[in-house]
Amino acid sequence: MLGAIYLTVAVAFTLTIGVLNFLNFTIPSLFMLTGMTAWGLTKGGYIAFAGGWGWLVALIAGILVATVASLIVERFTFRYLQTKHGDATEHAIPLVSSLGFLLIFEHLVIIMLGSESQRFSVPFKADAHFFGLVVGLPQLASLLCALSVVAALSFVLKHTRIGRAVRTIAENPEIASLLGVDVHRVVPVLFLLTGLLCGLAAALFTVNYGDVSPFMGDHVGAKAIAAMVLGGIGSIWGAILGGLIVGLTETMTIHFFGGDAVEMIIWGLLLLVIIVRPRGLIGSAVVGKGKL
Repeated sequence: MLGAIYLTVAVAFTLTIGVLNFLNFTIPSLFMLTGMTAWGLTKGGYIAFAGGWGWLVALIAGILVATVASLIVERFTFRYLQTKHGDATEHAIPLVSSLGFLLIFEHLVIIMLGSESQRFSVPFKADAHFFGLVVGLPQLASLLCALSVVAALSFVLKHTRIGRAVRTIAENPEIASLLGVDVHRVVPVLFLLTGLLCGLAAALFTVNYGDVSPFMGDHVGAKAIAAMVLGGIGSIWGAILGGLIVGLTETMTIHFFGGDAVEMIIWGLLLLVIIVRPRGLIGSAVVGKGKL
């Protein structure tokens, strides 16, 4: 389940770095916005439906907020700056401006909802037993949901018109424009998908851990970057593989060595993979080219 969360966020990172060649630093804040929005709505009494489904409606609202925030980021970190300054925006200005949005979103939430960690309760905790193993059904559902969404995304990128347009931009934006691809219409789709993926990952995290805070995206975002690099920068299936490896490594490390050893083991593993195979486990040589 933890690997599913990491791989979903890693795929969100992959969409922007694989196509637009810049690291979108707002992704941790999009993750955070989903959880904190859902908690804020339930705490404030704005969502309280009979039948116990208010938590689900709150999470859906949180996902929508993250998606809208992602589109705002696209408007001001990519489209506006590129239209005004052209190639001067490549690649540092979008990166730095996205970092600015990360800080703005985090501190807006702190001002509105406080900086403390909060509990988000859901009305079920169901377990299943298989040959002596206890499996949490929400955790299993989270894994299946994340893998299904990413598989659907991969299908869209491979077999649909919008997917072909995205892959054309990843190869060469200038040639894509000459071939009739409207870059300014396709790029917002990438940010829309980024917001949806971050929102989904945050919803899965919130349901399984029942804990939200203005800084919840920082830890997950760092591990997702590690997963992306481990699997291969720009490769969706590399992000999936890397996310699962990082998630399993973290849980196994906690079990055998304790929580204090997690960061050392994961980042040590990443360093080892980079030394042995700089492209990642299934990555290619050039970011963006032949990735999606």
